[in-house]
Amino acid sequence: MSTANTAFILVASILVLFMTPGLAFFYGGLVSRRNVVNTMLSVFFICGIAILLWVAIGYELAFNGDIGGIIGIVHHFFLTHLNLNHVLANGLPTGVYLLFQMMFAIITPALFVGAIVGRIRFKFLLWFIVLWSVLLYYPMVHMVWSANGLLAHIGMIDFAGGTVVHINAGITAFALSAFLGRRHNYGQELQHYNLPWVLLGTTILWIGWYGFNAGSALAMNSVALQAALTTTVATATSMITWMILDIMIVGKPTLVGVCTGTLCGLVGITPGAGYVTLAGSFWIGILAVAASYTFITLLKPRIGVDDALDAFGCHGVSGIMGSVVTGLFATKAVNKTIPENGLFYGGGFKLLDAQLFGTVATIVFVAVLCVILISLLRLVIPMRVDAAEEDLGLDQGEHGESVDYIVKGDRDILNHQAEFQGQMARLQQRHK
Repeated sequence: MSTANTAFILVASILVLFMTPGLAFFYGGLVSRRNVVNTMLSVFFICGIAILLWVAIGYELAFNGDIGGIIGIVHHFFLTHLNLNHVLANGLPTGVYLLFQMMFAIITPALFVGAIVGRIRFKFLLWFIVLWSVLLYYPMVHMVWSANGLLAHIGMIDFAGGTVVHINAGITAFALSAFLGRRHNYGQELQHYNLPWVLLGTTILWIGWYGFNAGSALAMNSVALQAALTTTVATATSMITWMILDIMIVGKPTLVGVCTGTLCGLVGITPGAGYVTLAGSFWIGILAVAASYTFITLLKPRIGVDDALDAFGCHGVSGIMGSVVTGLFATKAVNKTIPENGLFYGGGFKLLDAQLFGTVATIVFVAVLCVILISLLRLVIPMRVDAAEEDLGLDQGEHGESVDYIVKGDRDILNHQAEFQGQMARLQQRHK
């Protein structure tokens, strides 16, 4: 066992776990006051359900055995009799690699929550995430990252989850939004609950993303360093690109725009973080924002699908762009393990073709299974809350909680005098 590599991946795993509560703050700050609790809970509870699913069957279905290059086989239910100390490549124990991949299984379904806030029943979401993990996420992991995976065999590369995480979650977000239909207040300007939370969530996500990308090198080596650097450059590029576009088109920079651009850069560089140069990461940052900004501002209004917080516009579109252009910018000078150089580094179209095929295959696979899963599940469990509950807000309707517990105004004191009798009595004594 390599102590250094094991410690590195343990730290990376903690960073990736940190991303999920960060995402809860990011989404919770963006939604209206009536749906903050529901949104944050819908993200955070996935930590529990995804961990239990992963240790029960998820790791086995993703990495153990093979059925047609699509899915694995469960031989160790709940990891019973699985040797967690068995040493894998780079001197990593099986248990550490299992833990690292577990964190990806948590954050991925949390991403599509942003598309459906304010109108989906929590019970439907719970069962959808359970079934989606088994039928979509674990097969995607197997096809891309397992040695026997179907997409891995065609030569497609995905360093840290462009297809497995972001395209997968993005297409799911689009499908759920389409089936749910528009919010009652669709088209009205959304009153964000807390912009400082949006910045806080973005910051946590950026910090956690170093575990996401650098950790995917699975060792403390030059590839991990390169992934950290390319992640930084692409993210900074996307942030400033979005801000400039806002200044040029909207007329002023916005905090939400800067945070959205930051997220697009993180997503766009993910599939190629350990394969591209710093110059390549710069161009990927620009291309990711160009694609997402165009979709969100021009195409989304024409399509009319109500993706509330642009989960598809950011994760799906930037993920697709990043996955494809990895076929242009990847180079063996950065990572010798890739099958071919990208088009811009003398490798011809072979890697680009593999990236295009793998990206399209991911979109089709996820879209078809999502349509089937949603269509069948909503026959059993109502998918959308009724109009009255939507107007009330899901914080009260689904959970009976409110994001703010503040006594507002003197009228509350007058209406509940018994509760304030002690304080009022002392005040009256002082004025005598």
